[in-house]
Amino acid sequence: MGSSDRLFNRQRTVHEIFGGGFVADVILWRQKNVTVGILLVALASWVVFERSGYTLLSLVSSVLLLLLTTLFFWAKSAAILNRPAPPLPELHLSEEMVNEFAAFIRTRLNAILLVSQDIALGKDTNLFFEVAGYLLLISIVGGLADFITLGYTSLVIILTIPALYERYEDIIDKYVKMVCKKSQQLYVKFNVECIRKWILEKQKLG
Repeated sequence: MGSSDRLFNRQRTVHEIFGGGFVADVILWRQKNVTVGILLVALASWVVFERSGYTLLSLVSSVLLLLLTTLFFWAKSAAILNRPAPPLPELHLSEEMVNEFAAFIRTRLNAILLVSQDIALGKDTNLFFEVAGYLLLISIVGGLADFITLGYTSLVIILTIPALYERYEDIIDKYVKMVCKKSQQLYVKFNVECIRKWILEKQKLG
């Protein structure tokens, strides 16, 4: 399908819109094993948090306790039985990694603070209404579902809707354009009827 036939006359493909890299491949199911793995892990996490009564803190603490206990007794038994110690990777954060992470966080926080300052000082009215709209939407959705369910639902939507759209892009674009055209026609007809009615009422009053 040519670029002029795409929805909103966009020039880029769905894959390019999502960055064109590994993340785009995962979202669009070009790395099926990774995508399915993410969905299964997310589903398992949702079941654990929603059905077992665990909270994030209690689950992390339990997993760490189990891991440390297993490694501790493995190392002790290996020393007694003259066996090799458990294979552990080198647990070390380099200064370069810390500096890159700190720079990333600093850049993002500065951008958020700058936007917040512009909104607070009334410099960008459109941005204010945009941010307020997003926050209101998040507040409404957050009141309907807890954070874990919302996160899982959002992940499922991200990993299904774009892939389905890319697969049936021609059909979806065709029907969306048809609906938009019909809506515009109805809107014009409604406006014409309202204006005609208003003129007739004015003539009667006159």
